[in-house]
Amino acid sequence: MTGIYTGIATALALLTFIGIVWWAFSSGRKKDNEEAASLPFLVEDEIEQVDEDLNSNPDSNRNMDKKQEGSHE
Repeated sequence: MTGIYTGIATALALLTFIGIVWWAFSSGRKKDNEEAASLPFLVEDEIEQVDEDLNSNPDSNRNMDKKQEGSHE
């Protein structure tokens, strides 16, 4: 009897997975998927911002090195 419940649960999980995949890749979601895919490119690069901050204040390099040295555990 437990085998029947396990089989039913497996079938429901498979149908749920197939439904989610079908929904995610359906043609109605194309616009949302393209928008989500372009989100990382809309944010200013953090590395460039850090470089600009460090170049504008040379003393901050020394402070940052001291903080990093103390952060090792």
